[in-house]
Amino acid sequence: MRKLTALIASTMLAFSLAACGGGGTSDIQEPSEVSSEDVAQTDDEEAVDEDAPEESSPAQEATIEETVLLDEAGVKVTAKSLESNWYGPQIKLLVENNSGKNLTVQSRNESINGYMCETMFSCDVDDGKKANDTLTFSENQLELSGVDSIAEMEFSLHIFDQDTWDAYYDSDPIVLKTSIAGSYEQAYDDSGEVAYDDNGVKIVVKGRSDDSSWLGPSVIVEVVNTRNDIITVQARNTSINGFMIEPFFSADVCPGKRVLDGITFASSDLEDNDIEEIESVELSFHVCDANSFDDIVDTGTVTINF
Repeated sequence: MRKLTALIASTMLAFSLAACGGGGTSDIQEPSEVSSEDVAQTDDEEAVDEDAPEESSPAQEATIEETVLLDEAGVKVTAKSLESNWYGPQIKLLVENNSGKNLTVQSRNESINGYMCETMFSCDVDDGKKANDTLTFSENQLELSGVDSIAEMEFSLHIFDQDTWDAYYDSDPIVLKTSIAGSYEQAYDDSGEVAYDDNGVKIVVKGRSDDSSWLGPSVIVEVVNTRNDIITVQARNTSINGFMIEPFFSADVCPGKRVLDGITFASSDLEDNDIEEIESVELSFHVCDANSFDDIVDTGTVTINF
């Protein structure tokens, strides 16, 4: 697993494209301040009983049967078990390579219970060899999304040549169901202020979180994709209290899926502009096709007052 460094680097570089503009103005008044724990709570949540046993982690609540996920082009990938570590729940994988090439296997477009989720997985396997590795999901993002049990995981596998980096094989989406699939239904919290809802894309502002990222405070948004293509959503023309500040935010959402994520601002940028408290955020959203980069929509200006 060597994806963590690449994951951090890709997040830092998410805003290299320039904005294309848009029409109209949307004014969202006073969304409630939230923490990452608040976003995951339901309205009927009861007080915690300190004497009650701790809840099991998502990986402990569900199991999987040994399942062959892929057996194509000389590559076989088998899911062995569902476990957990410090980063989050993980699928233990056995990768067998008889392709005639030295290959790297990675995952793409990962989701749990309909929520997109960041992962760590990159496995090098020389020709004629096997490797044990794990595909690990971010527990922090699952908690933010309100996912406390794992019923269904979906992802695709991207395989490329170690020497040339040429693509070798890309799988169709793989659905892996757990022991609780069919008896567990994921609850979706649709509350919040709608910033945009058209063209099969819905963007909802859930509130503000001062502790959702080590970088700094975030505006929590949910993106729902009912289109037939994978979309990328980014924030453009962003200002805080009238000062232009570039955030960290770029979300890919597969068809029929949703993501709950933070538009995050670096604390150092706030300090440089003498901003002690976020009173208002003004921005627009750029939505494009994740594969072709063709524009889908540039929203009008959205104003969020706290």
